[in-house]
Amino acid sequence: MIKNIITPFTTKDAETLNCGDSVYISGTIYTARDAAHKKMIELLDKGESLPFDIQDTIIYYVGPTPARPGMIMGSAGPTTSGRMDAYTPKLLDLGLRGMIGKGSRDKRVVEAMIKNKAVYFAAIGGAGALISKAITSAELVAYKELGTEAIMKLQVENFPVIVAIDCRGNSIYN
Repeated sequence: MIKNIITPFTTKDAETLNCGDSVYISGTIYTARDAAHKKMIELLDKGESLPFDIQDTIIYYVGPTPARPGMIMGSAGPTTSGRMDAYTPKLLDLGLRGMIGKGSRDKRVVEAMIKNKAVYFAAIGGAGALISKAITSAELVAYKELGTEAIMKLQVENFPVIVAIDCRGNSIYN
């Protein structure tokens, strides 16, 4: 089934999705890979705030290529999500509602997803140029020194994903 989601991505939205659903996401999503996740957890461990409000957000695990002239962003294909597994449960407990990447997630992440009613979306690896066409704007949020791994705020329209693991723990990887 094809579904459309407009962010913010709430618990109610997450509960409407089932493993295997095709979804088009529109609205705001954030980018962050392992280096940015590490920095975010370090902030939290010091009692400091994250660089953006994580409640009901979606994080896309991507390190896009530089934009060519006239483009908003270069190729924006997903990275392997397992790199973020050590950090993800803590972010889910703080209200992160969705993640986009590729590959399976570990047991602790799936348990935290069920507990927090979150969804893991898969984007198609190798389709980064096509995916980047769904990005209508990009703004640096934090960690400019990380280059393409900096946290970016993206506006997306009809960003294509598949529900890989739903909020009940059903997984396309099983």
